[in-house]
Amino acid sequence: MQGIETAFECFRLALVQLHVSKIKADNLGRAQKIVKEAAGQGAKVVVLPECFNSPYGTGFFAEYAEKIPGESTQVLSEAAKECGVYLVGGSIPEEDGGKLYNTCSIFGPDGKLLVKHRKIHLFDVDVPGKIRFQESETLSPGNSLSMFETPFCKVGVGICYDIRFAELAQIYAKKGCQLLVYPGAFNMTTGPAHWELLQRGRAVDNQVYVAAASPARDESASYVAWGHSSVVSPWGEVIAKAGPEESVVYADIDLQYLADMRQQIPITTQRRNDLYSVNSVQEG
Repeated sequence: MQGIETAFECFRLALVQLHVSKIKADNLGRAQKIVKEAAGQGAKVVVLPECFNSPYGTGFFAEYAEKIPGESTQVLSEAAKECGVYLVGGSIPEEDGGKLYNTCSIFGPDGKLLVKHRKIHLFDVDVPGKIRFQESETLSPGNSLSMFETPFCKVGVGICYDIRFAELAQIYAKKGCQLLVYPGAFNMTTGPAHWELLQRGRAVDNQVYVAAASPARDESASYVAWGHSSVVSPWGEVIAKAGPEESVVYADIDLQYLADMRQQIPITTQRRNDLYSVNSVQEG
């Protein structure tokens, strides 16, 4: 296992800030095309945004929901295999057993499903005069943590609102994740205030790389995404960042730099486990 972890000290990550329309086939076709483009630029891990196959909104989830496996995940599987990449499939509305979930499927370079993350923390907020959104009106929460192995490093997965919960990131780091990916769609209220702040906080607290992939901003949509997909280093520095429009963001993930950081500021070994701890209640 040690050999696998140290075999690759650097790899390229790509975040696809996709323009999402109301036409599912267009969204899938564009996603597939841009994943191929990212692989052509040397990306080994590619991340799509939250709700990449449908508009984001409680009124759309049931209409666009699919089983997994289904149409959208078939496209993801084929894209991962064709391009030879690890593909973090943003998220799609998933239907299972009469319930709807906000679900991220991750595929390996062989096209096989590695893990499926159902959004754990549902986005239920009410900021008077600015935004009110209740995912729980239509969605059910997932109940497990989600990680996957690559030849480069172990990766932890969360979706959007999951990033606000520091405990999840701490547990992922404790379990050996060196990169945390969050497909997300912050809005024009929470985006400018907290999107970058939360990514930097999770990165510094846990000395990991953090990547968050947003849909492109569409001012005509019922829910306007903030955009600004970005990658943050273990030092808390934003090393790659998109604007609001459709684009691909690339970052070289340097695991030697991460190891050096942890040696220079050794909070992992300095943690007072005799006084406090954060643990997962169930394995996943």
